[in-house]
Amino acid sequence: MAGTERNAPAPTRIVVHKQSKLLEIEFSDGRVFRLPFEFLRVHSPSAEVRGHGPGQEVLQTGKRDVDIDQIDPVGHYAVQPHFSDGHATGIYAWDYLLWLGEHQDALWQDYLKRLEEAAASRDAPPGLSAAAGAKAPPGGHASGAQAAPDAPIAAQSVSRPRH
Repeated sequence: MAGTERNAPAPTRIVVHKQSKLLEIEFSDGRVFRLPFEFLRVHSPSAEVRGHGPGQEVLQTGKRDVDIDQIDPVGHYAVQPHFSDGHATGIYAWDYLLWLGEHQDALWQDYLKRLEEAAASRDAPPGLSAAAGAKAPPGGHASGAQAAPDAPIAAQSVSRPRH
């Protein structure tokens, strides 16, 4: 699930809730999902997480305290979060965010099961915080919107044109 479906509902509002570490996304069909930052990070559509083919997925560990420092619009079809652990290569298309919201419970349970099977943890190893990775330079990217406490992203950055 990485492409964009033409008839998929588009977001009408995206809010980064810094204190609760949730990305709230409301779609044009009225559905609203609240996706934890950790959930988004461990289900990143990037090659770092998914690998370059089936069976190459990389289990993400130690991401419980990850934050979103910044989130950038990508055209009229996606957003690209910049996580506090330095990960910023995942491009989350609208249909992927919708799919994550629709399957959040099952995906989360599967993730917890995979962690348990690998004897891995959601917590970062002692002395290393998930939020302490490489960060964007002070002030972030010039084109990006800083994720302020409960700051909505401007509506024009999350809508897509209707053809």
